[in-house]
Amino acid sequence: MARSSSAPGSGSYNTTDSVLFPPPPPSVITAPQTLPDASLEPASIQSIIASLSLTAFVEGGYMAETDRNPLKIPSPFPLYPATTFSCSDPNQGSSTDNFDPNSYYRPGFDPKLRNASTTIYYLLTGANGGDGRQGGSPKGYLHRNRGRIIHTLHRGRGRYVILHADEKPCRVESFVVGKNVKKGERVQWIVEGGKYKGTFVLPLEDEDGGKRDGDEEMIFISETTVPGWEVFDHDFLDRKGLEMLMEGDEEKIRQLEWLVKEEQ
Repeated sequence: MARSSSAPGSGSYNTTDSVLFPPPPPSVITAPQTLPDASLEPASIQSIIASLSLTAFVEGGYMAETDRNPLKIPSPFPLYPATTFSCSDPNQGSSTDNFDPNSYYRPGFDPKLRNASTTIYYLLTGANGGDGRQGGSPKGYLHRNRGRIIHTLHRGRGRYVILHADEKPCRVESFVVGKNVKKGERVQWIVEGGKYKGTFVLPLEDEDGGKRDGDEEMIFISETTVPGWEVFDHDFLDRKGLEMLMEGDEEKIRQLEWLVKEEQ
């Protein structure tokens, strides 16, 4: 399987480094793990959400599916769902004995088939919200998909954290997405299936690296998943899985644990 790799200047770190990536502001780390409330967002963000019919998403932020390729192909994946919050080994799935099929099926879903591709809008927002109220959804929690996902940036700036769970030891990769391509920021990136990814919003910068005022902080992207996305193929990383992947390294766990979604 091809690996995601970092371009020079993109801020990539290996697991041998003591600092895996520059930490975000405390407001991002401590942002509540509840579904975001669009009414607490600034007016400009609310306009994007309303115009594109985005809805609150369990990964963090807001999303809307914009395309589901009608072409059906044989599924290359196991006929059991990926496991959320119960996976003792994060590189394994569950058996078919311990899940409710109705919680994974959408109308017309057949686990033996997949749509050839799906595309979504995905939006993360700054931590402060609008009108001085606590709002915003600035982080996307560590999760894994079986399919290959192509990401394209529309607006904003942020950092992606990739845990290469299919490598041993697990490699931690980090890079900045943004419009300053001269500094190595990415406007397009690919995450292969089987790898965990987490995300958080960064302040906007001018070309000289200074903070840019006047624009709302966000990460606004499109994602195309191949084969098409299904909740059947998606799982979050839990605390036990993080400890296993980091082989009990307490410092690495400390730097990553705030990106782990708590069981609701």
